[in-house]
Amino acid sequence: MSFADRISFGGDGDKPSPVRRLLGISVGLVYLVFPVTDLVTGVVTGARALWAGVLLLVFVCCYLLTVLSAKSFLTRNPLTYPLLGLTTVLGVTGALVFGGSWLSLPVYTVVLYGFMLPPILALWAMLASLAVVIGGGVINDSGLEGVIVLGLQVVTLGVLFISIRNSRVLNVKLRLAQDEVARLAATEERLRIARDLHDLLGHSLSLIVLKSELAGRLAEASPQARKEMEDVETVARKALTEVREAVTGWRRRSLPEEIDSARAVLRAAGVREQVRISGTPLPDPLDGLFGWAVREGTTNVVRHARATTCEIKVTYDGGQAVLEIVDDGTGGGEPYARGSGLRGLGERVADAGGTMTAGPRPGGGHRLSLLVPARAEACA
Repeated sequence: MSFADRISFGGDGDKPSPVRRLLGISVGLVYLVFPVTDLVTGVVTGARALWAGVLLLVFVCCYLLTVLSAKSFLTRNPLTYPLLGLTTVLGVTGALVFGGSWLSLPVYTVVLYGFMLPPILALWAMLASLAVVIGGGVINDSGLEGVIVLGLQVVTLGVLFISIRNSRVLNVKLRLAQDEVARLAATEERLRIARDLHDLLGHSLSLIVLKSELAGRLAEASPQARKEMEDVETVARKALTEVREAVTGWRRRSLPEEIDSARAVLRAAGVREQVRISGTPLPDPLDGLFGWAVREGTTNVVRHARATTCEIKVTYDGGQAVLEIVDDGTGGGEPYARGSGLRGLGERVADAGGTMTAGPRPGGGHRLSLLVPARAEACA
């Protein structure tokens, strides 16, 4: 789970909840009953009433869409900020043109600022909204008491929601730090077990192999004894190989380590490398899967592609992760002829719910691409 996903706007701290978010903000909309009352009771009449009704309806729609468009505190839909700007314009227009109970519209925009903007920007936006409330009250000769009450609401709600956002961000950072500490501790313990296993069993099995070879030479006069010792030697060698494979699996390197290794291998092969990483850090299961893919992909480039450049691109937006390894090689289809390495990688990607494509590019060269959703726990 990425940092941006865990800081949800109105969710439970781990999973953004649009329904809960919508229910929460709908309760606050009850205060718009006062502008509606102005329209119903005739405080605002004629063409002004028509325009006021349209403005209020569009304001509410933009307000709701702005809240729902924000995936989290740090992740925004491309429409979020345009909607926030439109909501601000509508709120300012209603406050300056109609005054009175319409001065409450900037109060709603202050709530959005507190959740969606960095603290400094949110503070300046809050002060601007306070100026709008005061200016609208002066222009429309609204009551001093009402202007003071709404001004205090702008300040108090602005500070409150800025503080709520900061507190949630800090809480999630703390939780992520604790998760990272636990992950590092587990990794260290795994490495310790791997070292112990290699030192204990590896040494013992190597000794068995040597003793078997010696016993085989001493038992040359007896074919049956020699055959039995050869069987012991074969079993010991197989067990030693399996132990080393197990230790290698436990000592799985992370994606950054594999990328560093890939850089060194490509440079040694005379291939100019380019690495681009964007988005938040990968979850541990995806990190291991992509590390394997980088190792397999760059090995194919070095062995078969006859390339001069190779680009490794990793992107992760919290919802899905994408890995691309692209080269300009002239080695035909050989690099991605689906050997055992790529078949195994494809199976792990499929188990994780993702897709893998590999083969020559139309414009020349080769491309290995993985697209895996963030739920990829099966690849751990």
